[in-house]
Amino acid sequence: MSTTGTTPDTAPPEAPGPRAVPAAPRMTRRQKLVLVLLLGAQFMIAVDFSILNVALPAVGQGLGFSLAHLQWIATSFALAAAGFTLLFGRVADLVGRKRLFTGGMVVLGLSSALGGLATSPEVLLTARVLQGLATAAVTPAGLALLTTAFREGPLRERALGLNGALMSAGFTAGAILGGLLTDLLSWRWAFFINVPVAVLVVVLAPSVITDSRPATRPKLDLPGAATVTGGLLLLVHGLTQAGESGWTTPGTLAALLTSAVLLTAFRFVERRAVAPLVPLHILRRRSVIWGNAAGLIAFVTETSLVFLLTLYLQEVLGYSPLATGLAFGVLGVGTVVGGMLGGRAAGRFGSRRTIVLGGGVQAVATLSLVALGTSGGWITLLLVATFIGGVGNMLMIVGFMVTATSGLPDAEQGAATGLATMTQQVGITLGIPVMSAVVTARTGTDTGPGAVLSGVSAAVLVNSALVLAGALLAGVFLGRSGGGRSDG
Repeated sequence: MSTTGTTPDTAPPEAPGPRAVPAAPRMTRRQKLVLVLLLGAQFMIAVDFSILNVALPAVGQGLGFSLAHLQWIATSFALAAAGFTLLFGRVADLVGRKRLFTGGMVVLGLSSALGGLATSPEVLLTARVLQGLATAAVTPAGLALLTTAFREGPLRERALGLNGALMSAGFTAGAILGGLLTDLLSWRWAFFINVPVAVLVVVLAPSVITDSRPATRPKLDLPGAATVTGGLLLLVHGLTQAGESGWTTPGTLAALLTSAVLLTAFRFVERRAVAPLVPLHILRRRSVIWGNAAGLIAFVTETSLVFLLTLYLQEVLGYSPLATGLAFGVLGVGTVVGGMLGGRAAGRFGSRRTIVLGGGVQAVATLSLVALGTSGGWITLLLVATFIGGVGNMLMIVGFMVTATSGLPDAEQGAATGLATMTQQVGITLGIPVMSAVVTARTGTDTGPGAVLSGVSAAVLVNSALVLAGALLAGVFLGRSGGGRSDG
């Protein structure tokens, strides 16, 4: 056999050496612009959830809110944001996600200006409701634009990781920013700060964002919209009432029971709807069910932990609102780190393992806070534990977002992201009443530092057990057949 006629069968073996690793996909310049614009908007939305929390006493004094009615500044926003999210997720599919996103940002900017200029409680509450409605429109539309701008895989996981990091960091940054603005300027700047951001997004969105919507425009499922919106509004209202007046009062029980009836009716309505608000095959997907369950637990536990530690810092250690907000800066750094790691972890290990890992880390970090005492030296443990817990929480949230939105066509991303956003907002609303009830049950009528510490410790223990149970259950029930690269 001649050497010039060498065939593939007789070719000499390749010299041993390292195998070539395919290069990781890179974002295009346009994708980077889309990412910056959408993440900026989502960060601002997250800030709005918490920016007024530390400023509530100042707002009450400035506008004449009674102490009993002060909580409605937060509740009015949460009612609109959580109650209408799923509906607007479908509306985005009908009118175009870009159009709804831009329109929502316009309403958010105008309502923020109205809130900053408010001279009475009625005007302020109107502004907060409008902010909540704008949030319900912008969040699912923006998330759907994000998932359709990036193909399922590493780039989408990275984008969702950054989105989750900024959403969680925004919640923490809101507390810090609210304290700073209230102390240095006025509580009104907690509203005014939104206006230039909204203007910038509205100006840039038409040229940067590419619209996406289903090929065929479905009809709006009005019976489904009525039952799910009414059910969610009553759920949030009932949870708020529970935190304010107890779980067994007639108003709380009536709201929660009626909510359960309406949400159960929603499932039956969707079975018969020609164009259901949420197609039942989406609700049957294991990845959607357990991904959202994990996300609900993640938001319930971390946002309520901020509430518990606020009680500890102010009532036990005597911190000011500004100092309390600054202490949560470490948690914000942890969430950013967790968000940056989350996309990589989901791509390498699968979203199911990422959820379990993140939940385990968060649970252990939270459990360590049971050791907190009454001396100022315990702040070191709090800072370390909240940083580590923030990283774990973000791993869990990124795993939830990837799981709950993967394996679905672009036409169904509005419904899937609407569900995921609803989960997030209900979780933020649910956590504080639940943990507040645990604290109250432990402390009774005693309001001294020792009693508050005892109540906070009991709630921290419940919080840790809840996140561990949620992560483990999601890990058990999320399998390869659940879709969404759940097992990596």
